[in-house]
Amino acid sequence: MESTDRQPNRFRDLVETYRSYLIALAVLLVFAFTTFAIYDLTTEVSYDDVIEALGHTRWSSIGLAIFFTALSFAALVGYDMNALAYIGRSLPPVPVAMTAFSAYAVGNTAGFGALSGGAIRFRAYSRLGLSPDDIGRVIAFVTLAFGSGLLAVTAFASLVTAPRIAAIVHINQGWVRAVAVLIIAVLFALVVLGKNGRTIAIGRLNIRLPDTRTSSQQFLVTVLDIAASSSVLYVLLPQTEIGWPSFLAIYATAVGIGVLSHVPAGLGVFETVIIAALGSTVSVDEVLGSLVLYRVIYHVLPLLIATLVVIGLEIRQLAHHPVASTLRKLEFRLAPPLLATFAMIAGAMLIFSSVTPTPDSDLDLLSSYLPLPLVEGAHFLSSIFGLVLFVAARGIGQRLDGAWWTGLVCAAFALVFAFVRAVALFEAVFLIILLAGLALSAKQFNRRSSMFGQVLTPSWMTAMLVIVAAAVTVLLFVYREVQYTHELWWQFEFAEEAPRGLRAALGLTIFAGMLSLFSLLRPAAFRSPPSTTGDLEAAIRIAMSQDNADANLVRMGDKRLMFSESGHAFIMYGIQGRSWIALFDPVGAREETADLVWRFIEEARARGGRAVFYQISPDLLSHCADAGLRAFKLGELAIVDLTRFDLKGSRLASLRQAVNKGAREGLEFSVIDQPEVMASIEDLKAVSDAWLAEHNTREKTFSLGSFRDDYVSSQAVAVLRKENRIVAFATLSVTDTKQEGTVDLMRFAPEAPRGSMDFLFAKIMEYLRDAGYAQFNLGMAPLSGMAAREAAPVWDRIGGIVFEHGERFYNFRGLKAFKSKFHPIWKPRYLAVAGGVSPAIVMMDATLLISGGLRGVVGK
Repeated sequence: MESTDRQPNRFRDLVETYRSYLIALAVLLVFAFTTFAIYDLTTEVSYDDVIEALGHTRWSSIGLAIFFTALSFAALVGYDMNALAYIGRSLPPVPVAMTAFSAYAVGNTAGFGALSGGAIRFRAYSRLGLSPDDIGRVIAFVTLAFGSGLLAVTAFASLVTAPRIAAIVHINQGWVRAVAVLIIAVLFALVVLGKNGRTIAIGRLNIRLPDTRTSSQQFLVTVLDIAASSSVLYVLLPQTEIGWPSFLAIYATAVGIGVLSHVPAGLGVFETVIIAALGSTVSVDEVLGSLVLYRVIYHVLPLLIATLVVIGLEIRQLAHHPVASTLRKLEFRLAPPLLATFAMIAGAMLIFSSVTPTPDSDLDLLSSYLPLPLVEGAHFLSSIFGLVLFVAARGIGQRLDGAWWTGLVCAAFALVFAFVRAVALFEAVFLIILLAGLALSAKQFNRRSSMFGQVLTPSWMTAMLVIVAAAVTVLLFVYREVQYTHELWWQFEFAEEAPRGLRAALGLTIFAGMLSLFSLLRPAAFRSPPSTTGDLEAAIRIAMSQDNADANLVRMGDKRLMFSESGHAFIMYGIQGRSWIALFDPVGAREETADLVWRFIEEARARGGRAVFYQISPDLLSHCADAGLRAFKLGELAIVDLTRFDLKGSRLASLRQAVNKGAREGLEFSVIDQPEVMASIEDLKAVSDAWLAEHNTREKTFSLGSFRDDYVSSQAVAVLRKENRIVAFATLSVTDTKQEGTVDLMRFAPEAPRGSMDFLFAKIMEYLRDAGYAQFNLGMAPLSGMAAREAAPVWDRIGGIVFEHGERFYNFRGLKAFKSKFHPIWKPRYLAVAGGVSPAIVMMDATLLISGGLRGVVGK
């Protein structure tokens, strides 16, 4: 019976542990299926036919496609404008347009849609003054608006063109209309329910729907976006019997399936749907040619423009122009992800060019000036450089200096080889732009790294393997008429291009396999050794030299420490299960924060763990977003301005009454300085033990201090005495800067008069104020500030429910009410977790870490 009970847990743990790899495997299977499908659909098509179809495309069609691409991206900017209007925030239109354009250029091209585009929005909008909560709402609005809009456009188009769609997919047109009507009815009901911004309740969750005006505006924006983007492909197609309305429905369906497949950029999936739908009315070779041009114009061209704009900002240095000055605030946030995506495309371009034939005219020219071995070597090495450049794109996005050097060297060699293996002018221009972007942005790649120390995440391995598999598929398509023999591998002639492509594909496959195995065979979860006494002393010195009083928790010695390269900053963290949980922001020199965050995340990944940042400030969220972490609000920190703290005014009359009452009952406040604490340690311990027994609880750890002689005696202690006997105490935490003071352990004996805590805190604040401290940290109120937010994420809505109705488990409201007596300033605190990880699982690990294991959670 015991093994049966444990089996479901083992299965769930197994799925959770390998979930990212299971998703990657599913994506690869979907891609394999669509690859076989598209290969089968193009049985009668040759590569030469596709090239000929490309050559027959009229320049007027290309011009129209560029026009519709511009129109589509203008509509995409409207998503962000509507989202900002929905949350009631106003930002300068030019930076918003730049941010939205870059987010869609990267998201459409690199794939990982909401993640890559959302990260760019977070980086940029945080620089423009939006709070993390507002940015999250913008991202949620944009994502949901696109999904619902795509459904609506597809449904309306299908309703009008049901006979044509039914004939294409071979089902009854009645079913097509029925499904379309159902979708329209559901969406219409949501619009009606959302009239005047109505809030609907689903169980205990409250969701505010967009008002009718917002819904109407967003629907028009979505219609314009999808109509324009579908027109890009439609004008590139040859004359067809399928009208534009029918094609709009087919296009929207193909986009939706491509998004749902999670294949990067929907590569292969989108093409399969389009070819399957149009193959009977248009020659497949012409459709393939149009799809290639569509990818270049709608995906690559916007990315090229966005990259050139950032390069232009670097070159012109227009910091004194108001508009340019605002745009340059975004430059730091936009350049690395744009260059990373550009490097991905450049790498993919080199990979695909290595398996496709070189024009005969170029080969004739090369044969007149260059020896065959040089051309063969350049062709083979270009494919490898392309794969390395594709992989280095991840590090470029993370601002690693090693990735920057790798990208620079690979692009430089590939530029030379572009002329040696073929007179590839387009590739050369593309690589020159990449080199210029990397060179001009060199100052941003200041994070030291080792390329051999990096491991690929499952999503990046999937993207790499999809590109390599696509290249092999293209090779088989291009040379499908060539009879395979073993002798092909050893044929070295200018005119023999199939063997050259085979060797390049083999090199790609071997190299990609080695990279994947290197990442898959990384070390399993490994607990780093506890910090030494020397490490602890160094951390305490750093903690005392900065402003965050909570950093004194390092004195507990129960946390592991990771120092910056210079040793002037550190992260304190604990490990529970696979979660590496960093407590608070990095402590120490601010200029070393970014590098410490990256190092911690990479160390956790390299050891088979998942990085978590617990109780962090909004200042750290941009660094977490750069690394692909998602933020969830934990609660609010209460800060009292001691420079304005005075019990004499009416504002704190209730506290003044509590202090007067305590004085009448014989309470006496004093502070035991740090050198004298050990003399009173037994009296303090007696109060602590009585408090633990009274509350039937155990000592906590990690984010809270526990009563240990060395910890309690490491700083001053504030005490309350009655009749010369200590009845309550609080350990004081301060730093040398006198910017902030706080307390950690707060214990009182059962015989302490009621209201002793109010008395003690008020006296501590007066004491610190008179000592010259600027503010007092009252600590965090968990889940506070999450209950009544409009359009809140699911995590916030659940947190709000727990805050309102969770008194049975924890006194959330009571804690907030106590802190509110002091009229503090409330500052948000967050939990940041690696993408794809459930915050609930991470919170359970944090709870276990704080409570000292499962026994501490369920036991006393």
